[in-house]
Amino acid sequence: MKTREFVNSIRIAEGNRFRLKDFDPAETLGLKSKEHAQESLDRGIARLSERQEMLYAQDRWAILVVLQAMDAAGKDSTIKHVMSGVNPQGCSVTSFKAPGPEDLDHNFMWRSQRFLPERGKIGIFNRSYYEEVLVVRVHPELLAREKMPAQLVTGKIWQERFEDINAYERHLSRNGVLVVKLFLHLSKKEQQKRFLDRLDTPEKNWKFSENDVLERRHWGEYMNAYEEMIRNTSTKHAPWHVIPADHKWFARLAVAEVLIHALDSLDLSFPKVDADKEKELKNARRALKREL
Repeated sequence: MKTREFVNSIRIAEGNRFRLKDFDPAETLGLKSKEHAQESLDRGIARLSERQEMLYAQDRWAILVVLQAMDAAGKDSTIKHVMSGVNPQGCSVTSFKAPGPEDLDHNFMWRSQRFLPERGKIGIFNRSYYEEVLVVRVHPELLAREKMPAQLVTGKIWQERFEDINAYERHLSRNGVLVVKLFLHLSKKEQQKRFLDRLDTPEKNWKFSENDVLERRHWGEYMNAYEEMIRNTSTKHAPWHVIPADHKWFARLAVAEVLIHALDSLDLSFPKVDADKEKELKNARRALKREL
């Protein structure tokens, strides 16, 4: 399957028709083995590295990758594997934890704005401002901590936040920031398997938190929140991509293909030098040869 067809199969082109149950977390789109996927991923990582170098050299566009998922879906390992060939100078990763006192004294988009990538770079948000319509929606008590004026906290607040996010991402896209949104779609059964693996493997114990089990009790609420989020915020300028995540090897390949397709859409190239620069290069070449 070509990259364009691959990406189109997981892109949500029309959010208003989205239903999460239509997407299988165990889907592999015909790929039958981890080994086959690894070969494709290795090629993808090389292609991604080439395009990232052009992005950096051209210094016109920035890429913002928004990565959302339930716990144990593989966000960290996906970043580690897919971005392994990218120059660290051209990429940054920001992991958003629970907001602190300073964050809560600002609007809900404030802390993410501070970490937007510069032109020529790829910025990855491991969780993001979308937590404000996910975890905060599932746990309304968190909304009370945000010090919002009471008259603004109405039954329309989630729809208003969807509108604010869409406007924000439209603003970014109009200013040279390409927003690439990825939802790692994990099944509840696979999450259970991965949690048990963390408990049974001493080297992975540090990854486990008691809160992980507590949040599983809200699985249905989270799935409803994710469906509403994608339905309301998958737009032409910033569509969501639903990545089947029950097989980590497939999820990594899918993410790599989405990023390659995004970079290809920018028609990147290395900058061409003008006449003055060409003259400067010739003079430098002559000076260096005289040293021989």
